[in-house]
Amino acid sequence: MAPKHIAILGGGLTGLSSAFHLSRRFPSSTITIIEKSKTLGGWASNTERVQLPGGRGSVVLEGGPHTVRPASNSVLELVNLLGLSDAVIATPKTSPAAKNRFLHVPGTPGIYEIPRPSLSYLWAPLRFFITPGLSFELIRGWNRPKDVLDESLESFMTRRGHPVTARVLGSALVHGIYASDSRLLSVRAAFPKLWELEEKGNGRILWGLLTRSKKEKEAEKEKEEEDRKRYKLGNVLKLMDGVSVYSFRDGMGTLAEELTRSITKNPNIRVLSNTEITALRFDEENGFEIATQRTNPVHPSHIVSALPLPALNKIIPDTHPLPYLTTNPYNSVTAINIVFPTAKIYPRGFGYLVCRPEGDYAADDAGILGVTFDSESLSAQDNLAPGERITKVTVMLGGPHRAPDTALPVVLAHLQYHLNRRKPLPEPLVTRTWQQRNCIPTPLPGHLERMEKLKEALSGGGWDGRMEVIGAGVRGVSIGDCVESGKTVGMAW
Repeated sequence: MAPKHIAILGGGLTGLSSAFHLSRRFPSSTITIIEKSKTLGGWASNTERVQLPGGRGSVVLEGGPHTVRPASNSVLELVNLLGLSDAVIATPKTSPAAKNRFLHVPGTPGIYEIPRPSLSYLWAPLRFFITPGLSFELIRGWNRPKDVLDESLESFMTRRGHPVTARVLGSALVHGIYASDSRLLSVRAAFPKLWELEEKGNGRILWGLLTRSKKEKEAEKEKEEEDRKRYKLGNVLKLMDGVSVYSFRDGMGTLAEELTRSITKNPNIRVLSNTEITALRFDEENGFEIATQRTNPVHPSHIVSALPLPALNKIIPDTHPLPYLTTNPYNSVTAINIVFPTAKIYPRGFGYLVCRPEGDYAADDAGILGVTFDSESLSAQDNLAPGERITKVTVMLGGPHRAPDTALPVVLAHLQYHLNRRKPLPEPLVTRTWQQRNCIPTPLPGHLERMEKLKEALSGGGWDGRMEVIGAGVRGVSIGDCVESGKTVGMAW
């Protein structure tokens, strides 16, 4: 029997995706979205088009995710179902933005190109940081202790390779995806393929990767094709041929806007925005009671929580506790968009990440995690006057740097040092600062097992499978993870 009334707690991208897919699966059910902010979409809605001074035209500035990889079928499905194909802009795999990525090592001016597997590796400066890890990984056999069921990425890379490689490459990678500390992040939750390859290669990751048989590759391809049948992709796949990443002409906020527009047109969906939930109680007659600070209580039969796990922990009743909602820490991120009145000030590429300094996090590099070269990969978003040239970058700060220095002169000085420029950078035309508090969770080792126990608790103990907990704190932090969570929620109802 279809749920009578579904309440969705949280109107970010996960909550919107949940409402969209649940309304299609249960067209007769009432759905109520409750969101404490005035707008829906969460971090993905932080997009705006800004007019440049002097009649130079306009640019898109974003404080959230900039691009999506075409491997996410759930997002491609939304592009198809929402009719967004004409709004897509793509970065080809052949472009410098797809092929060239860089890394800054604190204490050394400039940025290093991350080498690809070719002869150029022999004279790449980063080889001094990479080679120790590769060398030890190739000669070491199985060395995972029997009692280790999970560990941090840094522990994993050090055990298999070398601590220098783990610090430089591992920390930079985690900065770019999770804005977190690689010494804390669960390798199995964040990078499960590494764990699988270690087992397949009897310890050696590279051996596990290189020894995949033709039959295994064909089986993987068949599985991907079979999985793709679950999605209504239309002709969108053709758009993704040869694409590295993609976005939309007016930014990633387009996805949140179109989802919101589709949802609000549905007469069975009610949206309570600017509404904070104060308590979640059990109601013997109706199922649940959700109290808010500005509306009458909501009485759903089923609930989808897309809230951060600590926020959910604050509202559940003491009589029906749920485990592990406060185990994982959350990180805050500051994004600063900067538009310069000049041609490109950086080498052609996607951008660069900053690795953890030796020792521990300090005030080094103003707390910068990485910089994206938006003019290189997303120039199609900008409507510039004829002959006008600009450079647009986004600087990401914070995460494990608990007190980043976001003052613009400080950020510009560090950016100049990173790019190894003798002269100061030109005065920006436009800047925009976005503060995202506690926006990205860090799944600690053991996360997968803890989430299984949380799922077990929700299946009984009075919850009886009528509430599902999803979102970045449970599954993954990418746009694809969030949208996929919304697509698959409530399958057992």
